[in-house]
Amino acid sequence: QVQLAESGGGLVQAGGSLRLSCAASGRTFSSYAMGWFRQAPGKEREFVAAISLMGTMTDYADSVKGRYTISRDNAKNTVYLQMNSLKPEDTASYYCAARASSRSRYSDEYNYWGQGTQVTVSS
Repeated sequence: QVQLAESGGGLVQAGGSLRLSCAASGRTFSSYAMGWFRQAPGKEREFVAAISLMGTMTDYADSVKGRYTISRDNAKNTVYLQMNSLKPEDTASYYCAARASSRSRYSDEYNYWGQGTQVTVSS
């Protein structure tokens, strides 16, 4: 069992930046691949980014590639999502997820989820 808690969401203007954090507890953090997903009102949850157990491999959705960076600090049991050049279409609730396997783009393959943190990008 692992517990996840997201933080760092807020309101920013288009073109601005935010850094989301996801703190994990309950199990050995380095045993899990981590992912970020987001869900906007009226839309299905979509994949954003994922990172391997040791942080050596990453994966990004085309919509955020080049603007977002996922990273992890296993010593601090924390995964980050650096978001730059934000657009209004990035507005959503962002969720951190953990998977006891390799990276995945599919939400149903993740075992644990955080409560989410809201990101709102104004024009």
